[in-house]
Amino acid sequence: MTDGLERVTRRAFAGSALMASIALTSGAKAAEATLRLTASGDLGPFYPIERLTEDDADLTWIKGHSARALGNVIEVSGRVLDRHGNPVRNAAIEVWQANSVGRYAHPNDVATAPLDPNFQGYARLTTGAGGEWRVTTIKPAAYDSPIGRRTPHIHFDVHGKSHRLVSQMYFADDAETNANDMLYKGLGDLADTAIAKLDSPAKYRWDVILMDD
Repeated sequence: MTDGLERVTRRAFAGSALMASIALTSGAKAAEATLRLTASGDLGPFYPIERLTEDDADLTWIKGHSARALGNVIEVSGRVLDRHGNPVRNAAIEVWQANSVGRYAHPNDVATAPLDPNFQGYARLTTGAGGEWRVTTIKPAAYDSPIGRRTPHIHFDVHGKSHRLVSQMYFADDAETNANDMLYKGLGDLADTAIAKLDSPAKYRWDVILMDD
């Protein structure tokens, strides 16, 4: 009876040790797991070369103007994180976009839609201690281009500690036009990383994941 009991006890111990080893290995692999990097994109032909003197986080109001920009006002916020999920503090972000009728304030934009003199169109941001950022802007319109109809999007140029990411952010509630946009389709399996989720009416959230360590 004693020998049998010892064999059972040894088997139980060995089984427990094996399970513990598997658990530790799984935990190590989970710890090594990294976030998917945000899809990169082109700087685009309308990166602003002529900017207003104002570049704060509210693109809908220009100091000294009596009227707000035309269109639907939205808030877009998020965080800049490294691939391990750590916040990237003091990341520099540039934001630019078309206005509410799909026109850029850029000399190379030959669109016939009118410019909006009350729309700032560009912002320069710096992330906080938690990697957070926020802008108030106008929901941009879709527009025709030489590569086809562009779905609404906002351009971002993000400089982290050691990684620069140029990307275009798309909107979750524009799924139909996103699906027909050549540049969005070109993102392939990473397309979802460029989508801003609608948290609540007129409020979107989009986290940017950089290669930074």
